Amino acid sequence: MADADITLLARSNGLDHARLGLAIARKQLPRAVARNRIKRLARESFRQHQRELAGMDVIVMVRRGIGERSNSEIFTQLEALWRKLRKKLAPQPEQKLAKPCNE
Repeated sequence: MADADITLLARSNGLDHARLGLAIARKQLPRAVARNRIKRLARESFRQHQRELAGMDVIVMVRRGIGERSNSEIFTQLEALWRKLRKKLAPQPEQKLAKPCNE
């Protein structure tokens, strides 16, 4: 899952709880204050959604432009990405295949 500033990588972890990884590079956000702000927002947003993501490992990666976004914009972006991830992980209903006619 990705948008303009944030990429989420997800994989099943075989556990009954979700885990979060943060990859916030100094190259993308040179100032520690900015990196820590993004980490804090990502952790809080993940905490609110971790029950819905049980059994998943999720890594949050960011791009350079995220430093100019406000806290509310970042939080909204993360919310949208969690929704996309849940939708993708939701079990798909099995499609019934037509039985072949053996005549």
